[in-house]
Amino acid sequence: MEDKERELQKIRKDLKEMIARDLALEDITPEEIGDDEILFGDGLGLDSLDAVEIVVLLQRNFGVEIKNMDQGREIFYSIDTIANYVYENRGKQP
Repeated sequence: MEDKERELQKIRKDLKEMIARDLALEDITPEEIGDDEILFGDGLGLDSLDAVEIVVLLQRNFGVEIKNMDQGREIFYSIDTIANYVYENRGKQP
């Protein structure tokens, strides 16, 4: 397995654990969140307050900032899109 894919799997796992725990999702375990499952609206059902919490979680746990919420909509589409953003931007921001 390539290092990039191994690192992405770890980021996905960490994201799922953080989202399930820190957003207090009832009756949803990290294992039940699909990598490509839509997180907002009809998908997992997250809302705009959850988006703000995810921004804080990404900054606190990965040192990654999202300053433009229009960009955030694309990034927060799924666990996969967040993991790729974290992988590509970790360590690049001051």
